Amino acid sequence: MTPTLESQRQISAEIAALHAADRPARQPRLAFPPYRSSILRHPTKDLRPADPEGAELVAPVFGHCDVDPLEADLTVQHGGEPIGERIVVQGRVLDGDGRPVRRQLVEVWQANAAGRYLHRRDRHPAPMDPNFTGAGRCLTDDEGGYRFVTIKPGPYPWRNHHNAWRPAHIHFSLFGSEFTQRLVTQMYFPADPLFALDPIAQSITDPQARQRLVAAYDHDLSEPEWLLGYRWDVVLTGAHRTPVEAA
Repeated sequence: MTPTLESQRQISAEIAALHAADRPARQPRLAFPPYRSSILRHPTKDLRPADPEGAELVAPVFGHCDVDPLEADLTVQHGGEPIGERIVVQGRVLDGDGRPVRRQLVEVWQANAAGRYLHRRDRHPAPMDPNFTGAGRCLTDDEGGYRFVTIKPGPYPWRNHHNAWRPAHIHFSLFGSEFTQRLVTQMYFPADPLFALDPIAQSITDPQARQRLVAAYDHDLSEPEWLLGYRWDVVLTGAHRTPVEAA
């Protein structure tokens, strides 16, 4: 028998109670009961120390010549035009003092406009887009800047609770000078009604830190008759650090 899933009303009540009782957290809580699977998969024992140099011996190696500028445009990777709202996401990668982080490898992946990933385990009954893979990468420039042209992703259902929907988002991965310095986070879109209902986003209990995951619409980035522009900066350290997913 399929277990009965809690309602969104119950999940939202749990989120509100934790936000009211908890000391605001700038990073996602490892154990956040409204996010049901975090109860099962967050660490409960001390982590085992690992030799970082040993890990790097079997890790991928990324060089500047490995990244083609066309990889930053997710709309030109196939023979035809992908379906959906064309957008550009642009910003800077900065340290805690506002200095640019140069030559940082930035990778993105996302669902298509219908909210479906190109992944064999994604069984969401939404159409695939043969002209959209949903993955791209680039290197930050001398000012720490990055730029991706893509399609605005759609929301999609997930089985955390009854009628659970993830807000539209783009996954970001950032590498430092070593493979072991990887950071992973998510970027959301402004005025998304699902954001407040999502236990993954709401596991960051500090509202100001949570808002740093939301991009801003930037009309100057928009191109007439072509696409809409969003700006989103990533801060790696300091009090205004961008929330990241725990390893």
